[in-house]
Amino acid sequence: MSLLIRNGRIVSAVDDYVADIYIAADTITIIGTELPMEADREIDAGGRLVIPGGIDPHTHFDLPFGKEGIVSADDFESGTRAAALGGTTTVIDFATQAIGSSTFEALEIWHRKAEGKCAIDYGFHMIVTDMPAARLEELDRLFHKEGITSFKMFMAYPGVLYSDDGAIFRTMRRAGELGGIVTMHAENGIAIDEIVKRAVAEGKRAPAWHARTRPAILEAEAVHRTIALGESAGSPVYIVHLSCAEALEEVVRARDRGAHAYAETCPQYLFLDDSRYDLPGFEGAKYVMTPVLRPKWHQEQLWRGLRMGDLQTTGTDHCPFFFEGQKTIGKDDFTRIPNGAPGVENRMSLLYQGGVVEGRISLNRFVEITSTAAAKLFGLFPRKGTIAVGSDADLVIWDPQRTETISVDNPATHHMNVDYNAYEGITVQGMAETVISRGQVIVEQGRYCGRAGQGEYLKRAAPELI
Repeated sequence: MSLLIRNGRIVSAVDDYVADIYIAADTITIIGTELPMEADREIDAGGRLVIPGGIDPHTHFDLPFGKEGIVSADDFESGTRAAALGGTTTVIDFATQAIGSSTFEALEIWHRKAEGKCAIDYGFHMIVTDMPAARLEELDRLFHKEGITSFKMFMAYPGVLYSDDGAIFRTMRRAGELGGIVTMHAENGIAIDEIVKRAVAEGKRAPAWHARTRPAILEAEAVHRTIALGESAGSPVYIVHLSCAEALEEVVRARDRGAHAYAETCPQYLFLDDSRYDLPGFEGAKYVMTPVLRPKWHQEQLWRGLRMGDLQTTGTDHCPFFFEGQKTIGKDDFTRIPNGAPGVENRMSLLYQGGVVEGRISLNRFVEITSTAAAKLFGLFPRKGTIAVGSDADLVIWDPQRTETISVDNPATHHMNVDYNAYEGITVQGMAETVISRGQVIVEQGRYCGRAGQGEYLKRAAPELI
């Protein structure tokens, strides 16, 4: 099937011009003005932007939590459908190794979770929880055979996901030799656990204490340590969900001296603040996530990081749990509240509003932080993340004028399988109107028209260090 998009204002990370795009099968074939050929279908994009499909490098679909049998509310079917409706055409989720088991077992489990369900293309990072020297060769096979070129580790959650510095250094050294990248949840989990234990012992069990036991300085310390270990081991590092100015300062210093240090932030840290934890009753539990929401002044520092290039990408850390029946199991103890929040559907509109409409970043930079930079850092460029001849036809026809107020009750803004929206009441200008995944229209006039299973698994190449 062929598709011809006419008269759109094409915006990439570096370009901005009006032209037509001809798509044959799943690939952009010709870009030009007043193209003379006919196609099976034409779409007039006059008055609209045409941008690369969004890439969310940080989602957690169908993720088990704790010992109560709780699983995140969106699986790969509902989660990727919601992502598509928001303008995202690729996600990178996290296969999670159980301590003491093989990473290959984890990969097989996550392939089963995703197979036949995804509305859009997807890849996996590998969460490494333990990596003795005898099993380092697993990383070689993941890299060369399975197309997994990024490995996530945790300085948080002792006894569950935490790795000590020796395991981190060992994994980083091998990842660097392979040409891969290590992504890090950077918080000092050992110290945080001590703070949490004292708070609980003192009877401080409300949701607000989730935030008060995780100071920003312990995120900054872990970011510093991550970068130091990466430089020593010869591995580039990527800080996931960076939330605060202190942690950003560590990234800025490292990049200024030429270190291969990269970082993402998320819409929650740009739009929400720690006052959410003081909402009446148990409402603050909706915002129990890690890292936690910070005081409002951090937001402009993070926007500055995005504008100046010190933060390269934006993900969502989409890991939603129902408020009723899941979050509420922690009513009497914040440590039992499932840790995560929704966002995969709203990222693009939020960043367009806060970035472009409010004058903090340019249109080109908007495309870069929502698509292009992630494609480069995670081995998908130029197949993904740009509009060019030979690239996958992952495109969004974007209405820059449409305004909606995000709400769980607004069918234009909420298709995620969860009973609340973290951005309830925020008004955004700019919405995905038509979404095209590898040449197939999967969202039309804001309505989903794709099908489960048409998304393909992406084997990724080595990162492009930007």
